[in-house]
Amino acid sequence: MHVITKTKDLAAACQRLAANDYVTVDTEFLRETTFWPKLCVIQMAGPDMAFIVDALSEGLDLQPFFELMANDSVTKVFHAARQDIEIIYHLGELIPAPLFDTQVAAMVCGFGDSISYDQLVYKVTGARIDKSSRFTDWARRPLTTKQLDYALADVTHLRDAYQFLKANLAEQNRSHWVQDEMKVLTSIGTYRTDPDQAWKRLKLRVRKPVELAVLMEVAAWRETEAQSRDVPRSRVIKDDAIYELAAQQPIDAEALGRLRTIPRGFERSRSADEILKAVKRAVELPKERMPKLPKGRQAPDGSAAAVDLLKVLLKLTSEAHGVAAKVIATVDDLEKIAADDDADVAALQGWRRELFGETALKLKRGEVALAFKNRQIVVVDQPVEEDVSTQAAE
Repeated sequence: MHVITKTKDLAAACQRLAANDYVTVDTEFLRETTFWPKLCVIQMAGPDMAFIVDALSEGLDLQPFFELMANDSVTKVFHAARQDIEIIYHLGELIPAPLFDTQVAAMVCGFGDSISYDQLVYKVTGARIDKSSRFTDWARRPLTTKQLDYALADVTHLRDAYQFLKANLAEQNRSHWVQDEMKVLTSIGTYRTDPDQAWKRLKLRVRKPVELAVLMEVAAWRETEAQSRDVPRSRVIKDDAIYELAAQQPIDAEALGRLRTIPRGFERSRSADEILKAVKRAVELPKERMPKLPKGRQAPDGSAAAVDLLKVLLKLTSEAHGVAAKVIATVDDLEKIAADDDADVAALQGWRRELFGETALKLKRGEVALAFKNRQIVVVDQPVEEDVSTQAAE
């Protein structure tokens, strides 16, 4: 088994892969004790070669790998790509493109919602993958033969899955559907971690603008601190502590120390001083600069029933066309459609509108109905009622 530990060998292997029209890629990493994922292993395969890169090898420069990821003449094939791309973006400041995610493609081809890699491989090839090394310590050296076999299987079987899904999509004229989905995965915004937006990760357990202001300030401080120290957010302070800080708004170390979510002695630390400054900045904001509490959408009368009907239609559409319901529309989409015929949702755009959105709007307007016929639910056209006032004029 070929394990690359030197830059010159990596450059030669990447040069060979660059001559192909696709490369399958996977990574193994750890992030339990860090903010940024720690890259340990890279696996890559082309049509006639496969190898493993020991990313922790001393003196190894990953630049040839990043250049391959940036090569727009080679399609990069991943399964459930988001975390792999996050690592590549963080270390190499680029997003692999063009991109093909076999998990997304499998959903479009009717393999269900978020199918796992081993399930996809079994359904496509009949091969069983040993997943016993899935939660292994990838930072420990030397890597065992069992670890290497597991890692390599993640890209060798991926070649067969890719070829099968690519052909299936072309046969059904759905290749552009997958390309639409890749736009989110290849957007820089998907991987940027802006401290000022960190509060959006939290549930809004606040009732007043000043409480939201504190939550926003402390969440931004925690995000910056976690990134700079490269530790998980919870190692800085836990979510519950941010909620209590927003509610209590301590003004000094003594008040901070009385909070039940703050560890004993924390109030004497440098971090405590910075938290108190963050709270002070928030509570001293002029009233006109206080953040506004997000308003929940007011659902119109009957929209709950409409959502229930749309869920049935979505399931019917998903089964009829062999596309995972999750790809066609989310529950949030359905709620917005129920409230607004012109809702700005993916389900009312492009191929989704043709497949589901147009019928969903007709169902809302009463132009079609759902009926139980021959032991199954079907969509039936409804007769269009003539306007009574028009009849009277005639």
